[in-house]
Amino acid sequence: MMPASAQQAAPAAAPQAQAPAPQAQGGPPPAGQQPPCLKEFMSLRDATAKRAAAIQAASKRKASPQEACGLFKEMVTSEAKFVKFAKDQGPWCGIPQQIVDQLGKNHEQTLKIRTQVCKVAAQGGGGGGGRPAAPTLSDALSTPTTSSSNVRTGRGTFDTLTGTPLGRTQ
Repeated sequence: MMPASAQQAAPAAAPQAQAPAPQAQGGPPPAGQQPPCLKEFMSLRDATAKRAAAIQAASKRKASPQEACGLFKEMVTSEAKFVKFAKDQGPWCGIPQQIVDQLGKNHEQTLKIRTQVCKVAAQGGGGGGGRPAAPTLSDALSTPTTSSSNVRTGRGTFDTLTGTPLGRTQ
């Protein structure tokens, strides 16, 4: 027979041995299980990453603005699907709201870059990816440019081959 103190201790240990309480709906799935929508989420993420890699490769090889605009349009489309899925399915897939918000911010930035790149492409930006030539100081000050018709040759103040720089005094 068990002593009375042992019988009282046994019921106290029983609640610890019970199964965990069921999880609330809308939360992430239990550890070790993948949510049913993870496959689609990963597919959309991979498609977006593939488009981003194509943009990086085009940047490294100095692609034309027209090509970059096309790549950014594809990226925006892919990223929009990814963000929409994350917003719509996030609570059921266990995607934290912080991640969904960050994806939205990244998408807004991509939209801004696409607008800038496509604006340059529409203006007929040339290949090479460099900046357009800046105006020279002469252009800015509207100073006359020299040509063979308006340049005198001969002796000048600093002609030191034949005398002093200040000229000859006689």
